[in-house]
Amino acid sequence: MDYLRKYFPILEWGAQYSGKTFINDLITGVIVTMMLIPQSLAYAQLAGLPAEVGLYASIAPLILYAIFGTSRTLAVGPVAVGSLMTAAAVAPLAAQGTPEYLGAAIALALISGLMLIIMGLLRLGFFANFLSHPVIAGFITASGVHIAASQLGPLLGIQIHGETLFDLVGSIISSIGDIHLYTALIGVISLIFLFWVRSKLKPLLIKLGLGERAASMLAKAGPVASLVAAILVVGIFRLDDNGVTVVGFVPEGLPEIAMPPIDLGLWSGLAVPALLIAIVGYVESISVAMTLAAKRRQRVDPDQELIGLGTANVGSALSGGFPVTGGLSRSVVNFDAGAETPAAGAFTAIGIAITTLFLTSLLFFLPKAVLGAIIITAVLSLVDVGALKRTFIFSKADFAAMAATILFTWILGIEAGLIVGIALSIGLHLYKTSRPHVAIVGQIPGTAHFRNVKRHTVVTDPEILSMRGDESLYFPNARFLEDNINAGVAGHPDVRHVI
Repeated sequence: MDYLRKYFPILEWGAQYSGKTFINDLITGVIVTMMLIPQSLAYAQLAGLPAEVGLYASIAPLILYAIFGTSRTLAVGPVAVGSLMTAAAVAPLAAQGTPEYLGAAIALALISGLMLIIMGLLRLGFFANFLSHPVIAGFITASGVHIAASQLGPLLGIQIHGETLFDLVGSIISSIGDIHLYTALIGVISLIFLFWVRSKLKPLLIKLGLGERAASMLAKAGPVASLVAAILVVGIFRLDDNGVTVVGFVPEGLPEIAMPPIDLGLWSGLAVPALLIAIVGYVESISVAMTLAAKRRQRVDPDQELIGLGTANVGSALSGGFPVTGGLSRSVVNFDAGAETPAAGAFTAIGIAITTLFLTSLLFFLPKAVLGAIIITAVLSLVDVGALKRTFIFSKADFAAMAATILFTWILGIEAGLIVGIALSIGLHLYKTSRPHVAIVGQIPGTAHFRNVKRHTVVTDPEILSMRGDESLYFPNARFLEDNINAGVAGHPDVRHVI
């Protein structure tokens, strides 16, 4: 039974499930559903996919993660960085809007999921430790700015193109004279409203006497309110006839279970992007999951998380979705709303399924400018400029790696920037461990403790050289440590013994 619980965590928390837990999970599921519906639609747009694909990617993955995942509060689904990486991976292989493009995105989810499952079964979760936090933070910050720039096109009603940030900026500048007035008004007003909701609505509602939980729930529904208002305005005044781009027909009904395209040529072209998406998604998910688990004194199994995220992606692929992972903002909302088990995610999946079955016809007049505004609002919260200053103060080497990751992501594109970041992470690790701090130590008087002679008042013997290397001995640092010992001996001519 313990073996089954290891690979099916639902057996552990499911055995302790209670009515109170059910109510808390259900309420949380409703709150996150309101947040996930507009995000799913928006992230499908960011990935260059039909709106319904975002909904499909928010049903099966949540249910499968509830079965195989170990985090009680991680909310799985489409995320901004993953959506951008999906678009970057698929665009060179097929034209956007074609069945081949959709098929490639679905295959990407399957390949990424299978890779994660294999890594989990081989217990390779420790590999995430080789990606330094500054590099990942730099990549996410760079991606956030890149994504925000890419959404200025839908927001302003202009056509922009480019794989790098500088290409996008150049395209925006050259198209600035083609701004569509009605689209820009809808987009900018939505953007201002969403930023106001994010920072001001909850304190205002609490000030008016509403309870904190109810105020938080209403604040999280801000994107839904912007969708409804925009749909009504466009539908009533038929602004789609005046050039406002809308989502259009969204099929009703649950996705059909089907195998993604099995094409060796396609799979080989997607292998590297799928691995990068798997790595970034896992690092982001495990970081969020562990942070939230620590606040409740719970435990997350890194290797089982690989399997949980892997099965979620396989489920997304089999149900017509694209790559998914644990989202920071949704997970924090999940945590704050009181989710006690992964069942909260399953209730969210039910809410998305109901929307897909009965409410998609209401999305016809939804302007894509509002989806662009939702994406910009979400991704700018990922941009952490202050991290550059903090990292610079803490470690110049980490700052250099972070800054280089940001610049290369902007100059070369998402995939190339991430590859550079990963190489920098590994390079920094090798550099630091190959040149460890080495101290000459002496005995603290009256004790059996030895400390650095430069930092403490210690007793030394001119015939004995005691040295301490602050790193395990292995082949990259063996020569460095040997050189330090030789230099120490050379600098102390009376030494007869080396410890």
